[in-house]
Amino acid sequence: MAEIKILRSLFRIFHPRHLIYVTVPLLLSATLFSKELQTQTQGRKKIDLKHADDDYVERDKLTGKDWHRLLGNVFLIHKEISMKCDSAHYFPDKNQVIAFSRIHIEQGDTLDITGAYLFYDGTTEQAYMNDNVELVDKETHLFTNSIKYDVKNEIAQYTDSGRIINGKNKLTSHIGVYYVSQSLFHFKDSVKIVNPDYVMKADTMDYNTKTETAFFTGPSEMKGDSIYLYCEKGWYDTKNKTTRIWKNASIDNMKQLVKGDSIYYNDSTGYGESFGNTSIIDTANSIIVKGDYAWYFKMPERFMVTDSAMFIQVSRNDSLFLHADTIKAVTLSDSAGKEFRLMRAFYGCRFYSRDLQGKCDSLSYSTQDSAIRLFRKPVLWSAENQLTSDTMAIYTKNRKADRLELYYSAFVTSQVDSIRFNQIKGRTLTGHFKDNELYKINIDGNGESIYYLVDGDKIIGKNSAKCASIEILVSKGKIQQIVERQSPEGVIDPPAKPLSVNNRLDGFSWLDTLRPKKVLDIFK
Repeated sequence: MAEIKILRSLFRIFHPRHLIYVTVPLLLSATLFSKELQTQTQGRKKIDLKHADDDYVERDKLTGKDWHRLLGNVFLIHKEISMKCDSAHYFPDKNQVIAFSRIHIEQGDTLDITGAYLFYDGTTEQAYMNDNVELVDKETHLFTNSIKYDVKNEIAQYTDSGRIINGKNKLTSHIGVYYVSQSLFHFKDSVKIVNPDYVMKADTMDYNTKTETAFFTGPSEMKGDSIYLYCEKGWYDTKNKTTRIWKNASIDNMKQLVKGDSIYYNDSTGYGESFGNTSIIDTANSIIVKGDYAWYFKMPERFMVTDSAMFIQVSRNDSLFLHADTIKAVTLSDSAGKEFRLMRAFYGCRFYSRDLQGKCDSLSYSTQDSAIRLFRKPVLWSAENQLTSDTMAIYTKNRKADRLELYYSAFVTSQVDSIRFNQIKGRTLTGHFKDNELYKINIDGNGESIYYLVDGDKIIGKNSAKCASIEILVSKGKIQQIVERQSPEGVIDPPAKPLSVNNRLDGFSWLDTLRPKKVLDIFK
């Protein structure tokens, strides 16, 4: 009876249903152990000797381990790389090779490294090669004296100067790291790119060999026949000739010098944009335009600046400062094919120079006739005189005001005291300047004037007149003489009573509160 119970118990244990629960964990454990063992074996995979004309086995007296002295057409393989050389020392126990003469390493079908001396550790997968080392990876060719190559991570490093050829670019630096899988070089110390069109220099640079794009860090510059670039951060696509730079960024395209917090430029099309603290400098015409945003073209030369836009016409004695919401400039040609610049400013224009100030809604400036034209309620101030009309034109010569023309409803006003004003009006007005100072005014058509006679600080009379034309002589900003021509009609009276209606000509206005009295006032 006891024997039957034992047999039944054994039957239950070895029943197929119970064997499944025992066998599956064992199989899983065996599989995991097998994979772990395989992984460890692969990590320690030995260098495999495929061929050598002569193989001399020698024993190391210190370690008692055998090593191989290989001669002639040596061929070794380790994992995915192959090594060829004229001779080598192979240490199986250390999994290391020292190779000599005509060494050639191949990794996959893209990377080749050649040199005259090699030390390779198969365990760490680190290769050290020197003596006329060359690395070739698709379109990239690196020349250096010595190199360290991390086979597993595909990273090559040199610290003893290197020269790279990639497309039309030749790059040199003292220190370099090449990330093969990313096609990316990291250069340091005296980095230089030589291209047929320019030379680029930087302290630190990354270079993508696929896109042929250089990334700058630190003071960097590029010099060429048609471009000069400086920045401390940015990139330049050498294939497509496009760039974006920032941090003390500036680009000179030999037509304009552009500065800004951030600049984009396409050297192929000549188009660029600048963002933040922007300035466009035209050295040929002594013009500077500033703002927080600009776009520009090199040929034909044109630009647009907005957001706190300011135009500066530089002069040694008296520069002109203009502010408007938007400033544009284009290059045009006259009937004879001669180029000239047309600049236009829109909305809320105010300008300041030491001798002349003004405001209007919009204006234009043409280098063809050197004329500034003011539109929509323009006002000019010259010394003590305020000039208004429907439209105006200021003609300049050698960057100085030469002649002023007021069209329709011309009006000249100057303040005598807190309630009295000299006033002269007519259909048109021509003002003449000498050394940027207004010295003579001619008014034609329907001339009228109110002029106060002054003896010292005392007002002794008021001259009211009407005539066809009036000539006014001005000295140091003050009206010195008024000459009425062609049938003048006028009277001289005692000083007018305060606020008398006869004290104002039709169309009178006094706008001194709008006058820019210093450069910053143009932004008010």
